[in-house]
Amino acid sequence: MTDAELAAHLAETAGRILLAVRDSGVFSAKALGKAGDQTANQFLVHALREARPDDGLLSEEVKCDGARLGMSRVWIIDPVDGTREYGEARPDWAVHVGLSIDGEPAIGAVALPGLGVTLCTGKPAPLAPANATLRMLVSRTRPAAEAVAVAEAMGAELVGMGSAGAKAMAVVRGEADIYLHTGGQYEWDNCAPAAVAKATGLHVSRADGAPLRYNNEDPYLPDLLICRPELAERVLGHFRALVLS
Repeated sequence: MTDAELAAHLAETAGRILLAVRDSGVFSAKALGKAGDQTANQFLVHALREARPDDGLLSEEVKCDGARLGMSRVWIIDPVDGTREYGEARPDWAVHVGLSIDGEPAIGAVALPGLGVTLCTGKPAPLAPANATLRMLVSRTRPAAEAVAVAEAMGAELVGMGSAGAKAMAVVRGEADIYLHTGGQYEWDNCAPAAVAKATGLHVSRADGAPLRYNNEDPYLPDLLICRPELAERVLGHFRALVLS
């Protein structure tokens, strides 16, 4: 099984596990997110250590011992991206299984179990046509001021959505054109989505245009831009002007 096939299989399987946990009716709404995180994380960690024992691993739900830092290949996973949305039975949550190779987001799969869809680098979708009116994705609960300002400058419609993976995949699927995030993220929030978006032909970078680098000692990776390639310079120009003003 190739790395891309493994990533897609694990993300999809973890998604099914999460749906079963939620549909069991055992957990209260308050406990559901934690139960889902722990169950999916246990599956993903054990499966990756079995399938790729020589690779490093970074998970949101596992304390890092530093062993991954000297490794070229590091799997970066988020068992439930969008815990609130998962607990609320919304569709905008995701499972991320990414592989960083020498710091690059090389392989990835993002499962959207609420939609029954898994997108991966092994089978990249063709780049969808642009929307007639530009659509920019922002957090449904706390949209970043910078993204709102850039949207206004570009005449883009704001679209609120849950998890980072769901927003990134909405651009991949052609439901939106721009995902600009400046409100703080970690490597597990965007490694797999960045890999899938790059494979589709989208622009992927930090909010200021710098490359995304993974497997850092500090996994905080605060900002992200995923957009149609022809829009990248406009978005970056507006963002830089905003930061410098």
